[in-house]
Amino acid sequence: MLSVNNNIRWLQWATITWMTIELVVALTAGINAHSVALTAFGADSAIELVSASAVLYGLSKASQRSTTTVTACMLVALAMYILVSGTASLLFPGLHPQTTLAGIVLLVAAACIMPLLARAKRRLATNTCNASLGHDAIQSSVCGYLSIIALVGLALNRVFGWSWADGLASFTLLPFIVYEARSAFLGQVCC
Repeated sequence: MLSVNNNIRWLQWATITWMTIELVVALTAGINAHSVALTAFGADSAIELVSASAVLYGLSKASQRSTTTVTACMLVALAMYILVSGTASLLFPGLHPQTTLAGIVLLVAAACIMPLLARAKRRLATNTCNASLGHDAIQSSVCGYLSIIALVGLALNRVFGWSWADGLASFTLLPFIVYEARSAFLGQVCC
């Protein structure tokens, strides 16, 4: 059991480290480039950072529920940000995003790293029936999907100059974010 706990601890520290990098790079590059998709990806990284920290510190069931509720509210706020900012970026030409190589590199890395973290967390969550880790594995999977969607928007903007692709990519993120928020509000977990 000690070995399993060490594996969980190691995975959570790896997640926290990576989420911190994602958060800083995505928000900095996203804000500088006026990219709704990249900024939303950075905000989701902050939400996942909260989740990974909660699992690492083994919060009580009551605290886990509070953390899950806060996470759900943050996801709803993120969805509202995407709706408003994404619409504005499509309607107002002055708000069109610039291309960002740093954002593209980050999203490629996230698309590779997050599925590996999610798979390892899911396996450990199933073996230990750790519901918090299971929920965190779902968030890691969603983060991987979000990185691919945001990457497509940024890449289309960079290669073809289609600035509208960023706004469209941000809207494509919404179903994943709404699903994640709904799951958090309902307290759905793997065990």
